Amino acid sequence: MDIQEQGAGVTFPVRVVPRAGRNEVVGSADGALKVRLTAPAVEGRANQALVWFLAGRLGVRRGDVTIVAGEHARHKLVRVEGLTAVQVRERLMDRT
Repeated sequence: MDIQEQGAGVTFPVRVVPRAGRNEVVGSADGALKVRLTAPAVEGRANQALVWFLAGRLGVRRGDVTIVAGEHARHKLVRVEGLTAVQVRERLMDRT
């Protein structure tokens, strides 16, 4: 997974699979974190679910997680404030 440190946070690509059986990280594919979400990809529900899921998994506030690109696509770029690349990698990949 390609994690870039920028200022006081990090950015990384995410590939979202909506309407899954449960919310989970399923590894990485093509340099992006692959995340399955139960929410459908309508009316921003999958985006909201992604922010909530990543905030919980990373141990940060929801306001610290932002989708900076790809709001209407399965491939997204996510920014997380207050963590380093090492911390993000450890917290996301430790249970996959």
